[in-house]
Amino acid sequence: MSRELLKGNVAIAEAAVKAGCRGFFGYPITPQNELIEHMSNLLENTPGGAFVQAESEVAAINMVYGGAASGARVMTSSSGPGISLKAEGISFCAGAELPCVIVNIMRGGPGLGGIQPSQADYFQATKGGGHGDYSLLVYAPASVQEAADLTQKAFDRADFYRTPVMILADGVIGQMMEPCEIKDFDTRDQYNKDWACNSTQGKRDRNIIKSIYLDPNDLNDHNKKLQAKYDVIKKDEVMFEAMDCEDADVVLVAYGTTARIARSAMAKAKAEGLKVGLFRPITLWPYPYAELKEACKNAKGVIVSEMSMGQMVYDVQLALEGQKPISFIGEAGGIMPSTEQIYDEIIKVSKGV
Repeated sequence: MSRELLKGNVAIAEAAVKAGCRGFFGYPITPQNELIEHMSNLLENTPGGAFVQAESEVAAINMVYGGAASGARVMTSSSGPGISLKAEGISFCAGAELPCVIVNIMRGGPGLGGIQPSQADYFQATKGGGHGDYSLLVYAPASVQEAADLTQKAFDRADFYRTPVMILADGVIGQMMEPCEIKDFDTRDQYNKDWACNSTQGKRDRNIIKSIYLDPNDLNDHNKKLQAKYDVIKKDEVMFEAMDCEDADVVLVAYGTTARIARSAMAKAKAEGLKVGLFRPITLWPYPYAELKEACKNAKGVIVSEMSMGQMVYDVQLALEGQKPISFIGEAGGIMPSTEQIYDEIIKVSKGV
């Protein structure tokens, strides 16, 4: 398929259906409404496709639970307030080990906040969001093409690990238009789903999907099983991009749209002879702690930039273990850090100010 000019929300929808998604359950909220609208059109014309605009976000995530329990590839999408309402259901999906994809096109908060882009749902996505000991595999695309590619990867990894996977993209990625190729994807059932509630056909005992374990010993064992799975994910699924970090005096750390702004600031500084690198986490969970530490080993200082008040800073601090000075450039409410702000901070750090 040739490249087309696609909005990020549309590209995610197209990629999901190409990846075998046959069930979408959601509720409108800006800035991800185009995703829902496009999924309704796509699934109406896809054999076996089912689209439901639920009566609420709570209903939508519980429909995802049911669809995933049947063995189907299913997804939902929302923005910050909607994801908060889905949090209980996401925890239920994690506890029941149900594969599904959740898309959060982030807007400003807290509360209803505003409809402009933000990255302030980082904690919500990477530190649980709902109750209990669980984690989500979280991808953070920085382009429309990457949003499409990671959506397809999300469905594959969700089935492989039997776990919910989140695409965490700021509103700019959802709303911007860029050339994008929606790639072909092997939608065959590659993974054994003999755990699913999809009819025994007289060939096996019935399956029961649950997240409740009334015996504390059983619940303890279940949590240890989940943590063992998360340990494998932390080992095998880390993704990042490191640009010119080896001999950099200053390393910029940013993800999503902010990484694109940081790249522009880096190019401006490098044109003046400064040694600047950029480290971009692609998986926000698991976070590339060891890889970031290695990328910053020769740096004089590190600059973190986000469309938030500094949520990823805590993970950068954990990665660097107090060995490097860290400064922060952030804006919120739909305002993005500017190239000039980041460039000015590069100059300060380079001069040791």
